[in-house]
Parts: sequence; structure tokens; C-alpha cells
Amino acid sequence: MSRALLVERPGAHRLVERDPPEPGRGEVLVRVAAAGICMSDREVYDGHRDPGYVRYPLIPGHEWSGTVEAVGEGVDPALAGRKTVAEGFRSCGSCERCRCGETSLCAGGYAETGFTEPGAFADHVIVPARLLHPLREDADLRAAALLEPAAVIAAAVRAGRPRPGERVAVVGAGTLGLLAVQLLGASSPGGLTVVDPRAARGEQALRFGATGSVDPAGAAELEGRFDLVVETAGAPTTAAASCRLARRGGRVVLTGMFAPGAAGIDPVHLSLSQLEVRSVFGAPSSAWSDAVRAFGLGLLDPAPLITHEFPLERFADAIALVGGGDPKTGKVLLRP
Repeated sequence: MSRALLVERPGAHRLVERDPPEPGRGEVLVRVAAAGICMSDREVYDGHRDPGYVRYPLIPGHEWSGTVEAVGEGVDPALAGRKTVAEGFRSCGSCERCRCGETSLCAGGYAETGFTEPGAFADHVIVPARLLHPLREDADLRAAALLEPAAVIAAAVRAGRPRPGERVAVVGAGTLGLLAVQLLGASSPGGLTVVDPRAARGEQALRFGATGSVDPAGAAELEGRFDLVVETAGAPTTAAASCRLARRGGRVVLTGMFAPGAAGIDPVHLSLSQLEVRSVFGAPSSAWSDAVRAFGLGLLDPAPLITHEFPLERFADAIALVGGGDPKTGKVLLRP
């Protein structure tokens, strides 16, 4: 039998047992090793996600790793037994945006594992084989479960185009922020400053390779000093604050998920400072390749971010920790 965590509607879940699903043509069946819980999953569970980006009833789980257990018709049999992760967006591969390599902007309609398609809060998950990113044989699958947020940050780094010697700031020291510190550190910045109100997170950022850490009050004294600012917090004021941190002609990349009512970016400051502002939602295939490559080379090590692990049966305890405000809570994993 194969178990799955089914969210029937906001606030209501149950563990179901079923026969293991069978992969169809072009698909693979993956035995899940670990699945991360992020704030998007909490929003799904609480019913706060935009209705256009979720479909109930749902098996959540978009951050995951596992081992290919079976392959469907038309799939290379050699994939069986391979450790892997997979892209979440079910891009069509044929629209103009996909053919330009911008698979996260697919015009074929939104579909994503764990939000509109069955996800990895389960013993098994089925995904199209074309979305797989196989890992090295010695890969740590526990750490690899964080390659989905790492791919988002890899997309932000691609958009930000860091150059050696530049002054870089990362706003927010959660999972995305700390992964950003690792990837941006590989570009040999002249300085890498992290902005976060939590002193403990700032100290962790220093251990991850940041050269400085300040709280938002301290950051106000650094406005206009950074060549590149990568925003990861998604807090009500951080988009506007990130733009103020950038120097004239600087670059800002927004990766946080903002709620309606967040402070807007001052258009006068934007135009007079000639800022380049980009946003990131998910990750295209190229960014996934970057993240998996960095992980395989040891440039990216997500394992220290993991603080809690739970079996599927304790999903209620796990989801309660996410977004609960405890500064000691980092990445929470489900281990089927």
C-alpha cells in the first residue's frame, strides 16, 4: 500500500491508503525520501492561497527528493533506481515562452506539483520524466529536498547577474535568504550583507558565508550602497526597502511572496535611481540545472537549514511549526 496526506479542504486533512499509483506514458513513479514544508503549504492548508493557484482536494508537497521506483511507457528504463528531484511547474514545452526557455512563464495554464497536481506528502509521487533532474549516487536525499527553493534562488541569481567584487545584500534570512547567501557567495562578492530582524538568523547567515549582518534599523544607514539586492522575505515593507538599499543604477531581484497591501515601490525613486528591478516566481529549467549542479559540487549545502523532521502521521504537528514564529524553527521535513 501507499500512503498519502490528503487536504480535502482548508483546515481538513486525513491520511489515506491506496494502491501505489502506476506511471503512465512519459511518467515515472518516485518513492519519496523527504518533502519540505514551506509557507506556501501553510497557505494551502489555511485556505489563504489565491484560488487560481490551488485545487482541492489535494496532496500537497512541492519540495521533495526521492528515488525512481518505476517508469512508464516511453521512459528510459535506466532511470529506475536513480536518486532524483523534479521541477514543479508542469510546463507545456511548446508555447512561445517555453520554447524561449522561460518554462516558469508557460502560457499553457498554471499546473504545479503539490498545488494543482498530486504532490509528495506521500510515499510515492508521479511526475513527467522530462521534469526530472537526476542526482549523484552519493547525494544526500534529506538535503536534496530543499533543491526546489534553491532553484528559485538560482533563478534570482541568474536574474541579478552578480559580478566578482560587487557589494551584495540579501534581505531576509529564512530558507531562501540563507540559500541565497551560499549561491551568491560563490560569485566572489566584495561584500555580502544580510538584513534580518532576528539576531540568531543573522548569526547563521554569517556561518553560511555572509560578511555582515544587520537588522532593518541598521540597514537604513546602508541605503544606496549595494550593486545587487536580493529580496527573499516577502514582508510588507521589504520590496520598497530593498530598492532603497540599491545604489543608483543597481539591480534588485524580488523573490518573496507578497500579500496584498504590501508597501509599494516609490516610482520617483525608481526612475531617478535608474534601478533594474526583476521578480521571480518559481524557477525555469535552467535554474533547476544550476541548483542541482551547485549541490553536486558542494557549493550548496542545504542540510544545516533542517531543524525538524516528522512522519506523515504527524503532519498536524509539522504544519503548526511552519509560520509559527519560533526563531528556532528552520526547514521542517516530512519523512514518509
